[in-house]
Amino acid sequence: MNLSNNKSMLTILALALVVTTVSDAAAPKPAGFVLKAESFRHFVEDFNKNDRELYQGYYPNAAAWDFLKDNIPLLDCPDQDIQTTYYFRWWTYRKHLKQTPNGFIVDEFLPQVGWAGKYNSISCAAGHHLYEGRWLKAPQYMDDYSVFWFRKGGEPRRYSFWAADSIWARYCVNGDQSFAIGLLPDLMANYEAWEKSHRDANGLYWQIDDRDGMEASIGGSGYRATINSYQFGDALAIARIAELAGKADLAREYRGKAAAIKELVQAQLWDADARFFKVLPRGENKPLANVREQHGFTPWYFNLPDPQFVVAWKQVMDPQGFYAPFGPTTAEQRHPQFTLAYAGHECQWNGPSWPYATAITLTGLANLLNGAPQDAIGAKDYFKLLKIYTQSHQLKLDDGRVVPWIDENLNPANGDWISRTRLKAWKNGTWDAGKGGEERGKDYNHSTYCDLVISGLIGLRPRADATVEVNPLVPQGWASFCLDQVPYHGHLLTILWDQTGQRYHQGKGLRVFADGREIATSANLGRVTGLLPKLPAEHRP
Repeated sequence: MNLSNNKSMLTILALALVVTTVSDAAAPKPAGFVLKAESFRHFVEDFNKNDRELYQGYYPNAAAWDFLKDNIPLLDCPDQDIQTTYYFRWWTYRKHLKQTPNGFIVDEFLPQVGWAGKYNSISCAAGHHLYEGRWLKAPQYMDDYSVFWFRKGGEPRRYSFWAADSIWARYCVNGDQSFAIGLLPDLMANYEAWEKSHRDANGLYWQIDDRDGMEASIGGSGYRATINSYQFGDALAIARIAELAGKADLAREYRGKAAAIKELVQAQLWDADARFFKVLPRGENKPLANVREQHGFTPWYFNLPDPQFVVAWKQVMDPQGFYAPFGPTTAEQRHPQFTLAYAGHECQWNGPSWPYATAITLTGLANLLNGAPQDAIGAKDYFKLLKIYTQSHQLKLDDGRVVPWIDENLNPANGDWISRTRLKAWKNGTWDAGKGGEERGKDYNHSTYCDLVISGLIGLRPRADATVEVNPLVPQGWASFCLDQVPYHGHLLTILWDQTGQRYHQGKGLRVFADGREIATSANLGRVTGLLPKLPAEHRP
């Protein structure tokens, strides 16, 4: 079923006044320059109404709207599934903000799980948490969470984690140079610890598939595209932060580390026959694993591969590869060990679709589509994959209602949340508390969605400089969209597309505003750039 079939939701949407007419677009405007936050309250009210609030974070459901209206970018778009899911994912993210004696953190599971660290923290999806949370207006949550991993008892190497890259990605949104530079010694120490524990003499990094959060994979453990890509991304991020700090020699050293990893990944993990990045088992003269797995797209998350490797992307839209009605799958479907198991471990990465991996794939694809021209895959494919991901965010309740939902792993053929089905079935209709409590995967915070909409679909491409770059990947048939109240380098951005000029009353075409002042415009959907106005010294991050 499709979420847009909810007639009551559509009725409310049709009645909602979502725009404000602004007569003087040249004057500075407060938050909500074009969109009215109150027009979107009904989403949160519906989510609350349909929710059985088993666990509470710092902001319970009763406080959800007050927190969200002041902190998240507002989205208005013609695709009601995407719009609903966008607000739903912010609503679920808010549940995972937890205040601790060491400040705020973001957890992955709402119930306590035995494999977590301090305060139920898990580093596996922390990169996703930071990429998503970088769009919150209040800095305290991500400031605290970032520091927690290195100084307050976090365990950043319990699982693979692109720590420095996610700190840099946040800097490209908030522009807080002193905060990023302040973490430089911690990021270097973390990187060097990975070098000592997980890099072999051949220069490649190894990881156990379970410690990648990808247990029971077909390719197994060894030199994986995951950990090597994360280290590549972290080395570049450390180099960039070092440049901010005026440490040219340090930046040069870490750029050298990144270049060495890139060369090894492309030379040692690329299967020229399969035209895909694969796992290389540890040991002498071992062949590459005989399977394409979705984590082979991870290098593009960090813009690692050279242009000739783009051929790998043909697999993501191939029904014998990774394409599926509720996909993409985590292993190619043509492989004899491709499995959709309802026995054994409840979290397998040998076929089911995982939002964690889907988010990495879509981020990598957006990076590719914003790079050099290529003909392996296009913007229409990005939107199609995002729509599939969007429509997987649902659950049919026992009474027949379909509600927004995010959980652990999906059956890519029918959209069943596998681990949820499994954990309840094991105890004959009651939850297996030994596996993490009741409804363990409910509101699971193991992926991004809002960041995919902001930086991919709407196309705000975060940068370290004062240039605002927007390159929408929306369908050409969309008549309008607006992303408003976007915190960016100390400003509030508004990005809108209005074919007729009658939807938002700011003129026709694609327009970008900073604090209510227009900084870029185009008559057509496509890449635009503009310069941020200078902030007074007292308002700079």
